[in-house]
Amino acid sequence: MIKSFTDWLVYGLAGLSAGTHFSDAVHFFVYDTIKIGLLLVLITFIMGAVNSYFPVEKVRKFLSSRQLYGGQYLLASVFGAATPFCSCSSIPLFIGFLQGGIPLGVTFSYLITSPLVNEVALALFIGLFGWKVTLIYAGSGILLGTMLGLVLSQFGLERYVESWVWDVARQQTGRSVLLVKNPRFIERLPGILREAGAIIRRIGLYVLLGVAIGGAIHGYVPTGYFQQYLTASNPLAVPVSVIVAIPMYANASAAIPIMEALVTKGIPMGTALAFMMAVVGLSLPEAMILKKVMRLQLLGIFFGAVGGSIILLGYFFNVIL
Repeated sequence: MIKSFTDWLVYGLAGLSAGTHFSDAVHFFVYDTIKIGLLLVLITFIMGAVNSYFPVEKVRKFLSSRQLYGGQYLLASVFGAATPFCSCSSIPLFIGFLQGGIPLGVTFSYLITSPLVNEVALALFIGLFGWKVTLIYAGSGILLGTMLGLVLSQFGLERYVESWVWDVARQQTGRSVLLVKNPRFIERLPGILREAGAIIRRIGLYVLLGVAIGGAIHGYVPTGYFQQYLTASNPLAVPVSVIVAIPMYANASAAIPIMEALVTKGIPMGTALAFMMAVVGLSLPEAMILKKVMRLQLLGIFFGAVGGSIILLGYFFNVIL
């Protein structure tokens, strides 16, 4: 439905010719702005409602419990795999988790896994590469989110999250403690809408800038531009594949056919997998949006940790596949 509307808007109403660099970039920008915008509104509203009703402190304590022995990171990672969001679409839920008092490391487990593993990606993997590659990919994506969330939680990185996120989190916690009555939904609705609107105003411009960058890359960077650098004879092909993939903003369903094209041209499976994981798990648009939530230090740590782990996984995949 969104695609049909975008087609009509760009090619019909605006009169742009399909297949040109400019029209492809504009189409990508309009389509992703509508899609991510609707998700942003929906998710921020849902998280506002959840925070209003949910016993936030109990959930926070449960997910912070040492008795889970790291299980909270696995739960967050599995939940990320169950949500069909791209990297940019996952960020509103990531913010909602933080504002609900969920530990930063646990929210990272969700944010890392969510764009990498979803049912659409797995269905495409099964059809194109078979069960073995699919299971290895899905398990690696969930394990990556679990382990990185656990590791990053040990370094006290909360100080690098922007203060406005914690301000809202404290307000949520204080409100859940002070409530004596159980107000009806209609009574909660104004507060839910105010909180959702505040989040949208803070990150909305960054979402538009991020999607604009993604549209420019989608329209003007040829799909096969980087293939010459990813050959099997290049020992640095895996890190190069991750570096060149970061500017190429796409979701898993769009990136997997590109990965298949790379494999058919003789690029090793591990290199192609690393390329795809970097395309969907790391992107400049995602960095633009996250910059509003976290300081540059944390942004660098997050991208460095995820990118480095994907490189290691690429070399590992090249050995076993």
